[in-house]
Amino acid sequence: MRTFGLLTFFAAVSSLIAPVLGSRQQRHRGSSTGIAGTAAPGAPYWLQSIKHQGIAAFNANPSGYQVFRNVKDFGAVGDGVADDTAAINNAISSGIRCGQGCDSSTTQPAVVYFPAGTYKVSSPIIAYYYTVLIGDAHTPPKLLADPAFAGMAVIDADPYIPGGGGAQWYVNQNNFFRSVRNFVIDLTRTPVAATSTGIHWQVSQATSIMNVVFEMSTDPNTGHQGIWMENGSGGFMGDMVFNGGKFGMWVGNQQFTVRNVTMNNCNTAVFSMWNWGWTFQGVTVNNCQVAFDLMTGGLTPDNQTTGSIALIDGYVSNTPILVRSSVPSNGSLHGALVLNNIHLKNVPTAVTVSGGTTVLVGSTGTMKIKSWGQGNVYTGTSSVGTFTQGDLAVPYKNHDLLDSAGRIFGRSHPQYENFALDQVVSVRDHGAKGDGKTDDTAALQAVFDEFAGCKLIFVDHGTYLITDTLRIPPGSQVVGEAWSVFLGAGRKFSDQANPRVMVQVGEENDIGIVEISDIIFATQAPAAGAIVVEWNIHSYTKGGAGMWDSHIRLGGAKGTNLLVSDCPSGTVNEACSAAYLALHLTKKSTAYLEGTWVWTADHDLDSGGSLQITAFSGRGILSESQGPVWMIGTGSEHHTLYQYNLIGAKGHYLGLIQTETPYYQPVPALPHPFTPSRRFRDPTYLQGQTSAWAVNIEQSHDILIFGRVASQVARPAAYNRF
Repeated sequence: MRTFGLLTFFAAVSSLIAPVLGSRQQRHRGSSTGIAGTAAPGAPYWLQSIKHQGIAAFNANPSGYQVFRNVKDFGAVGDGVADDTAAINNAISSGIRCGQGCDSSTTQPAVVYFPAGTYKVSSPIIAYYYTVLIGDAHTPPKLLADPAFAGMAVIDADPYIPGGGGAQWYVNQNNFFRSVRNFVIDLTRTPVAATSTGIHWQVSQATSIMNVVFEMSTDPNTGHQGIWMENGSGGFMGDMVFNGGKFGMWVGNQQFTVRNVTMNNCNTAVFSMWNWGWTFQGVTVNNCQVAFDLMTGGLTPDNQTTGSIALIDGYVSNTPILVRSSVPSNGSLHGALVLNNIHLKNVPTAVTVSGGTTVLVGSTGTMKIKSWGQGNVYTGTSSVGTFTQGDLAVPYKNHDLLDSAGRIFGRSHPQYENFALDQVVSVRDHGAKGDGKTDDTAALQAVFDEFAGCKLIFVDHGTYLITDTLRIPPGSQVVGEAWSVFLGAGRKFSDQANPRVMVQVGEENDIGIVEISDIIFATQAPAAGAIVVEWNIHSYTKGGAGMWDSHIRLGGAKGTNLLVSDCPSGTVNEACSAAYLALHLTKKSTAYLEGTWVWTADHDLDSGGSLQITAFSGRGILSESQGPVWMIGTGSEHHTLYQYNLIGAKGHYLGLIQTETPYYQPVPALPHPFTPSRRFRDPTYLQGQTSAWAVNIEQSHDILIFGRVASQVARPAAYNRF
């Protein structure tokens, strides 16, 4: 769990070692490309029409529990006239689900689907735990707030309990597994002065908002706001447009990554109340009054404000102020700011302090901020920083990481909106059970071998037991349903002296595309020898080998043998070993990872009360890739030896990365219960070191880390550069 208020280290850092360019070796296997969609104009989105047969394997009533829910099946009309609030909320809450009074659960998932239309709502749509709200990807539906709308927000992911003294349904730092996709949220019919809000998004890791447009009043006195977030321990959001409003985004959260957002005619595009660190990648601001307004100066746990903002690849026009802080930055851990590749047009003030002090002058014409920052700069292994407020050395960016405009490349979560129904194949239709007990290895392998490169492979919600290596070949386009689970189990994954790959994405020398979205990779203990995902695939298409909204979750859920009844906190039981290595990017691979959480569970999600456990995972993310690799909104937590380990790597962009060392350390002492391995290039440790490395980088080139947050235990010495 995250502890609100604890911050030990934040750094926005780049490794500027000169590149060493090597030729790519010829691969032995043929190239594969993605298939083109053939849906007829006006055809329903395939997700609406496919047979829905997902199973919640560890639910109390698997056969009777409904995973997929179409809001129209529950009485929603979608004509913009009828009040659809009750029908939508019924679609979400139907059955026994994790709502008010439920701490967390992985056994009650739901995909709540909205066909195209306009859905009028008069009170909040309550998004329960482990819920995906998804609109038609062809024609995103509109959620229209009624003029008499009453409540926190059109979509509320963490409601306040009336009369509860500030109590909410969920613990902010434990509010995992949420997604909102493909909507237009329209507040324009609500009173101009009302604090009407699109989404109340008080969430943690494994959460996302994508492809959402917020329509708000453009009146100068408007009180509308697109996203309101006052707490949490966060994830990723991107591909959003905010039109109008007092605030586009009003945010406070430990850490978050935002990619590709556009703000038009907002009074304030982004207001930051507090954070440890946020990275904004690809922000366009047009005709606002202030692009980024930062509350700064608070240092105590009860008065935290903005710790750090890292802004990369921005386009801001006709906006008087780019960045405004409430108090001057003075070298404390709060109020750090990094601006990189920011294009201004008619932005007279670039950086200022409330009250009128101009820190960086802008321009009424055009101006480019190549690299500028304020805050402490650290060098070497020193923990003592030097306060800087001015131009910074421009970090080198490997060309392979950039798009045609010279920005860090980004790619949206694929939704295959142009695919016809007959282009989609279900794994359950081809023999896989997903019931958490049947060995599905052979059935899944047969599906991948037959349909990779010619069908979209739909993994109906379920828990698919794997007892040997599952190979995902080039050409595979894989879509889960509310985070379908591949669960590695059995003796082949139990011996750390003989580690074995659970899911192999491409074999060595494979070239082609692989796209994986909405999948969880997990293990069933004992699994001390499991290499959970080995990523070998190489794509010459940028973003062609990637994962979106897919996570490695080790323990803490039913079916893993790693609950509080198995592995209570404070015990040392080697049978509670969940993995040898979570994610391995091999030397010839390329990878685009967006919203990927690599988590060894520190607490039990399914036994109530967030009870802590002690589970062991040897290693987090190991990359030996020669690039390009993008890790956008990734986290790696609670692994024994390290969270991120880049060895002989090249051409990586990481922004923002979040790390936490295991809560149980220093008991047992590092590296117990694992033995360091030369084969897997484990790092060395300092004399007396008692906790895992957060980030270790050795013999690597062109590594750009654009924002990092480490809570609990981290220190500058976690960075090794050679």
